[in-house]
Amino acid sequence: MRYADVAVDITAKALDRLFQYAIPSELENQVEEGAIVEAPFGKGNRTITGYVMSISDQPKIDPEKVKPILAVVTRLSDEEKRLTALAVWMKDRYGASLASAMRVVLPARKRAPARQQQVVGLAVLKDEALLLIEDMRKRRQAARLRLMEALVQEEQLPMEVCTGKLHVTGAVIRALAAKGYVRIERTRVYRNPVLPEAFSHARVTLNPEQAQAVDRIFGEMQHRPDCRFLIQGVTGSGKTEVYIELIARVVAAGKQAIVLIPEIALTYQTLMRFYHRFSGRVSVIHSKMSAGEKQDQFDRAAQGDLDVMIGPRSALFTPFPNLGIIVIDEEHEESYRSEQSPRYHAREVAFRRGYLEGACVVLGSATPSMEASFAARSHEIGLIRLNRRAGESSLPKTQIVDMRREGPAVGDLILSDRLLEAMQKTLERKEQVMLFLNRRGYSGSVVCVSCGHALRCPHCDVSLTLHTGGELVCHYCGYRQRMPARCPECGSTYLRTFRYGTQQVEAVVEKTFPNARLLRLDRDTASRKDGELNVLSAFANHEADILIGTQMIVKGHDFPDVTLMGILMADLSLNIPDYTASERTFQLLTQAAGRAGRAGKEGLVLIQTCRPEHYAVRCAAAQDYDVFYEREMAFRQGAGYPPAGGLLAVHMSCPDKDHLVLGAGYVRKFLERVKGEDPMVILGPVDEPVARIADVWRMVLYMKGTGSAPLRRARGWLEKYIEINPGFSNIEVTYDTTI
Repeated sequence: MRYADVAVDITAKALDRLFQYAIPSELENQVEEGAIVEAPFGKGNRTITGYVMSISDQPKIDPEKVKPILAVVTRLSDEEKRLTALAVWMKDRYGASLASAMRVVLPARKRAPARQQQVVGLAVLKDEALLLIEDMRKRRQAARLRLMEALVQEEQLPMEVCTGKLHVTGAVIRALAAKGYVRIERTRVYRNPVLPEAFSHARVTLNPEQAQAVDRIFGEMQHRPDCRFLIQGVTGSGKTEVYIELIARVVAAGKQAIVLIPEIALTYQTLMRFYHRFSGRVSVIHSKMSAGEKQDQFDRAAQGDLDVMIGPRSALFTPFPNLGIIVIDEEHEESYRSEQSPRYHAREVAFRRGYLEGACVVLGSATPSMEASFAARSHEIGLIRLNRRAGESSLPKTQIVDMRREGPAVGDLILSDRLLEAMQKTLERKEQVMLFLNRRGYSGSVVCVSCGHALRCPHCDVSLTLHTGGELVCHYCGYRQRMPARCPECGSTYLRTFRYGTQQVEAVVEKTFPNARLLRLDRDTASRKDGELNVLSAFANHEADILIGTQMIVKGHDFPDVTLMGILMADLSLNIPDYTASERTFQLLTQAAGRAGRAGKEGLVLIQTCRPEHYAVRCAAAQDYDVFYEREMAFRQGAGYPPAGGLLAVHMSCPDKDHLVLGAGYVRKFLERVKGEDPMVILGPVDEPVARIADVWRMVLYMKGTGSAPLRRARGWLEKYIEINPGFSNIEVTYDTTI
């Protein structure tokens, strides 16, 4: 008898260990390391799914008590076994259960029924078929004659073509099959989310800067296949064309590529470019696809039918047999960080997968994350700069509009006079306008509309959040204060939380420009399947003059007729209760500004703000990343935040609020003890920004340190403490480490 150590698909930390099962003789040739099996679990012997991690000949307990595996759901390919090794690393890196890590790296294992297609084929030799056709013509068997003549030409035809186009009934086809003239077979049909006829894009010749970038990266890959690079290129510098040329060389060498994009909305134009270059060997995967569509794309990749997979975070786990390169476009985007266990960052996992499989990892952004820039400036990864826009385009002119000077009722203004005038001139030239409503940080942050001051925590330098009852709370250290009647900076009574949305902006624009054609792209309009694609393609086809939207309209899109970008409430994202608020604001404004002035046309960007003096706003207007990086790093070094220091977040959740508060308090006391003399700072525990979801209460505790080793050591001790303490049995604990 042989035995399998199985990681059961249950996320409870108490069950985060391997369970041994017996391998029945009838399954002995099917059960192997990496196989996904069904097995009985618990006192009730309910059937669960598990992952076989190892196989041995020795039982760990009394053989009579070892339960048998019931069935093999699927056997993993070699590439999927490598993904299993990645899951083990993620478990250790992010403090997650092995089962939750396995579910992330093997998402396609939630199997959906394969789509089958009936095919009618010729069952006799062609010479015999021609004799049968002559006989059918004499007998005037018109339907049989049409089918046989078609099969002589094509040899195989889908059943729907036979019954539809040829008008041959199923009864006639079955009668011919009974005589042995034709055969009816079932073949698998892969669902393909990419429609070839929808895409057409002219091939671009690389400029010297782009060509040099491709040569440098590909040359390094010949010496060190798992090399890592950051491409820092201004908006419109043609980073996508660099990716495409790199991938073309990788594919020519017989390897495959993964291209990560932060949002589904970006697939529209990205797919056009990739599909044109790589024809039908490109596919896409994202959260709005059905289980069957996802399954088909992963199966096509595993079988070698695809060269390129494009998609958000989950595409990183495409089971390619010979992965050569991973590209992470707009690598600074927060959507690359998972909010569920394991709380992984796609950039870190891509680096690990590249190391395990010998694949190059290329990061690209006009506004790289502080972590990526720090790594590049520390020579941990290569840095390539693209300093000018591709083609004839130049960076747009950018102007800052101080909304504090727009009038006494400034809090009710949406569009400034300067923006309205610029919109009128742009529409008269038959060019297009984009209006970006920066809503990040709008919920709960309190701002003085007279001077632009945001109420902030005196201990953490992050914005305070307004809670019900008029109390302002810091979600890092728990500092609380009452909502003041006046601004502490200027004494104004104009303190308010902003609640504008895209619909209000749309109503104002519609009233001001009644003849303009409007489109809106936000969470509501994008909720339908292909919602983003429909809106963006309509705007690209000039079916609208003005596009109003939130973050999804400013990332990676290339609309040649957009010459005016209006950024509304630019400073709201400075009020996110997070140490990354300035970084996110700079990135968002720079990306938004980059949408204007493509295809050789002069662009204008108007940034409406109540805080025109803030370095994030001024550097974004100047498109000056280096100055912003120096200012932001000075802040991070002074406050001890990543990448200057390490940050460990301990997220805790429980249906019982009182029990959660008690458990979170014990976590803090334990960490205070184990940190000893290490210069680490503990903040919290405090409520998460959203304190309750689906009747489950949520709290978080932060630990700041000067390096990774003390934080990982503290987390290791905390994991052991929680594991042996029964009081944490109904408290879910996950970790998020930024170093």
